[in-house]
Amino acid sequence: MRDSIARLPGSKIREVANAGLGRDDVLAFWFGESDEVTPLEVREAASASLARGETFYSHNLGLAELRDALRRYTAALHGDPGDDRIAVTSAGVNALMLAAQLLVDAGDEVVAVAPIWPNLPAQAEILGARVRRVSLSPGADGAWNLDLDALRAAVTPATRLLLLNAPNNPTGWTLTRDEQQAIVEHCRRTGTWIVADEVYERLWYGPGKAAPSFLDVTSPDDRLIVVHSFSKSFLMTGWRLGWLVLPRGHLDAMGTLLEFNSSCAPVFVQRGALAALATADDSVPALVSRLRHCRDTLCGALATLPGVRQATPVGGMYAFLQVPGAEDSLAVAKRLVTEHGLGLAPGAAFGPEGEGWLRWCFASRDPARLLQGVERLRLALPL
Repeated sequence: MRDSIARLPGSKIREVANAGLGRDDVLAFWFGESDEVTPLEVREAASASLARGETFYSHNLGLAELRDALRRYTAALHGDPGDDRIAVTSAGVNALMLAAQLLVDAGDEVVAVAPIWPNLPAQAEILGARVRRVSLSPGADGAWNLDLDALRAAVTPATRLLLLNAPNNPTGWTLTRDEQQAIVEHCRRTGTWIVADEVYERLWYGPGKAAPSFLDVTSPDDRLIVVHSFSKSFLMTGWRLGWLVLPRGHLDAMGTLLEFNSSCAPVFVQRGALAALATADDSVPALVSRLRHCRDTLCGALATLPGVRQATPVGGMYAFLQVPGAEDSLAVAKRLVTEHGLGLAPGAAFGPEGEGWLRWCFASRDPARLLQGVERLRLALPL
């Protein structure tokens, strides 16, 4: 086994979930997914595809009609990306790994803004890169912020790749358009690639239809790859489908990488995605409205707990909270499951920057469950 593989840590979220395995009394908010089932029209489109016998290979880059639909979807949010920049992948995490494979060699320097979903820096490390982390910092109100000067100092001509996830999992932090512009201009000077994980861009509670995107401040020739997924905004976590927006001239190389990774995404899954995009103008705003209510319900209730530090996130589907006595977030998360039936993700799962914090996914069909969870946390205090 390669050393870089042997050193990979196991999932701390899974470790907590395993502590509550088999218990039906646990209120589980640890995983990053809604408990809503995929909409019926998406399931029916996939079923119809299977009934037609569409069980064969498709184009490496995805069905032509799906790629065109994604181009039009992107155009409505950020301007037309063009016909030669979109590749369909088997999950958003697969898209992230493909981006890393396209860009990173062993020994390359990669900078990641953290806390961050652990898969992103781990993928670079699997490929033999050296990952440096630039930490967000929490304010007194619990909102996390980026020190732009510290990021610019960390990203030098020696930096091959910058990894950014905004809106951010787990903190809810996001970038302003001015910050994105400053980062793009700096990376142009250093020759650094940007991989922007914008999976949560539609789970956005600010003005407009989506969070600020790097696509809004770049040209088709910039060293930028934007990663998306059908998992969150379309309630399709188990379907494992994502897509990439690449710079011009890189699509053929991505098609080759796709052949060597997964060959292609299943056709019936892509048919479901087409149905999801066809109804997105109605379904996504409705989902965001429900999530906004869940967010406000949870964050309002958490604000009544003594000593709890958290901010209402402007994007994503997570509350990130600091609780007195939770210095060892993994141990605390396990104790909350075993002693109080409350399943939260430990902040340490997202890197040392998140230690002492807990992540709470508020994407629930029933906001009353969130209030029940807050009461369990109230009874657990002080930890």
